[in-house]
Amino acid sequence: MASLGSCVGCMKGNEKMSGRGESWLTRPDKAVEASGVPEGVEYHRIYAGEGRRLIRGVAAIVLLLAGLIIFAQACLAMAAAIDTHILGRTGFTPVQFAAGAISLALLIPYSMLLQRWLYGVPARSLHSVAGCFRFGVFGRALLVFGPLVLVAMSVGPMVPDDRIPWSKGDLVAFFVIGMTLIPLAAAGEEYGVRGLMFRVIGSWTRRSLPGAILGIALTTVLFSLFHGTLDPYILGSYLVLFGAMATITWRTGGLEVAVVLHAVYNVSALVLATTLHLDVGGDLGSRGEIVGTPANLVPSAALAIITAGIWWTTRKSGPACTPEISSEQSE
Repeated sequence: MASLGSCVGCMKGNEKMSGRGESWLTRPDKAVEASGVPEGVEYHRIYAGEGRRLIRGVAAIVLLLAGLIIFAQACLAMAAAIDTHILGRTGFTPVQFAAGAISLALLIPYSMLLQRWLYGVPARSLHSVAGCFRFGVFGRALLVFGPLVLVAMSVGPMVPDDRIPWSKGDLVAFFVIGMTLIPLAAAGEEYGVRGLMFRVIGSWTRRSLPGAILGIALTTVLFSLFHGTLDPYILGSYLVLFGAMATITWRTGGLEVAVVLHAVYNVSALVLATTLHLDVGGDLGSRGEIVGTPANLVPSAALAIITAGIWWTTRKSGPACTPEISSEQSE
């Protein structure tokens, strides 16, 4: 996450953004020198070149998935050791839940490293087309879209479900984990899938629009199936969630809005589940056996509305692109 701090010293408004007016959501607040990044291209076309680079792209995806598995196994093994030898606990515990969140958060620096190593692109460009994390975009999305997702997520837990007892200590631990680590875990998934993987697949076509369609479709379907359920309601909610995140990343030219929506989605689900004493561990461990309900699609409706709204606000400017450096600045 060190690269997040690198945009503290970014220059304001010195870049010309492809000659198109920005929407209220994606208007630039800061930008960095775009060395090593092609000018005037959309987010998913940063890796595109004369060749399709299929072998390199497949290698990037394989390494990304391998990292996801290795990080998860290593973190969970450490958590099991702590639970067994120090805390004397078994079963699903806050330590195990925190370990899973940390393993996903590690995908942020790992994805940046893979981008730098395999494509020679600056690590910080994975944040957005502006070359840094756009805190203004992040803040506006949190204020405008966050409450809608929070309210929509509150509908699902209203459906009757089995309750289990949680100690006060565990409830406090889950709350702290939810507020601190779960947003980072959601961001890790975004940087790995809607960031690195979307860019890899989006670079395999000759033109931008087919690349966006291919990248959105493949990342959405593959990552949804990766969650291990074929229940129509739950799988449908995943398809909408991940499809919306990929589409929003394309239109806004960065991961900030997707990180906000995914983080609010996951944090609200966890906090509500523990508040209502639902079986969090059982649900996570048996996703393939859970039977969904129409209530699972209520957040999907909210995400569809948000995605449509973002598409509408960018209808004139089009998807955000990397800056075009003026001739005066290049001298």
